[in-house]
Amino acid sequence: MRRTRVLPLAALLLCTPALVGTEPASAAPKAAQDGPLRILLTNDDGYDAPGIRMLYQRLTDAGHDVTIVAPLTNQSGAGTKMMSGTTITVKHPEPRVWAVDGTPGDSVSFGLSEVFAGHAPDLVISGTNFGPNVAALATHSGTVGGAVAALERGVPAIAVSTGGLTAPVPEPILNAMRPTDDFVVKLIERLRSRSRSGRLLPEGVGLNLNHPVVGPDGKGTASGVSVTTQDPQPILKADYSDSGDGTWKVNVNVVSAPAENGGDVEAISADKVSITPISPDWNAGTVDFAKAAALLAGLRP
Repeated sequence: MRRTRVLPLAALLLCTPALVGTEPASAAPKAAQDGPLRILLTNDDGYDAPGIRMLYQRLTDAGHDVTIVAPLTNQSGAGTKMMSGTTITVKHPEPRVWAVDGTPGDSVSFGLSEVFAGHAPDLVISGTNFGPNVAALATHSGTVGGAVAALERGVPAIAVSTGGLTAPVPEPILNAMRPTDDFVVKLIERLRSRSRSGRLLPEGVGLNLNHPVVGPDGKGTASGVSVTTQDPQPILKADYSDSGDGTWKVNVNVVSAPAENGGDVEAISADKVSITPISPDWNAGTVDFAKAAALLAGLRP
């Protein structure tokens, strides 16, 4: 992520009025000021998962023109993987729904090339994911990977996730997807109101949105909104036990670490919506680039 972009985008998102509690007030080149936005909706949980279906309905109810192009099966943790074969199976089980037997990246690639051929959507939204995509989880997330695939093609994109850092409980997370989806509609309208009929987001910048699960039933309201950086902590740690037959048993545990100030983990832990600006490449920030360049100065083959 290019951290130098955070402050300008923070001003765009958070200056008056605050997003939480506002009335619903978004997305690719030359987006129309009025009328429905054309949205490609994807995810990594599968085209028929509750999260994507709930967000489809919420966006449709808000008046947007939404088409689902998403994986046929659960692709959680697929990251940015795509194009792993020479053929791909695509099903069209119902109007406005395409199921791609591949990753979120494959789904977005097919959607932009075929479903939206010749007329890119105004916005790609990936989610709503069951569980959070913060810290290192975001790096390996298929939800974020779907958004990255869109950004690589020049289409504005938002990854959307719901969850906290405790063991996931299905009912509260599913309940929390409703305020998540309401917030997505508010966010789109905020971006749209600032777009002046142009792009909803600066070129090459996407958003990784994480909504907390508030209250024991997940129906509570987030306490605020923070524009964040991606916390560098790993979140998960794998332990391996030798079975003695050439196989190893893998146990994955949550690693507890202090939250970085201004990071996504800090925001979610405080019951705030975290919005992290992301870019579709692996470039380091300006300061880190300079430090690395200094280490390599004078190096010769």
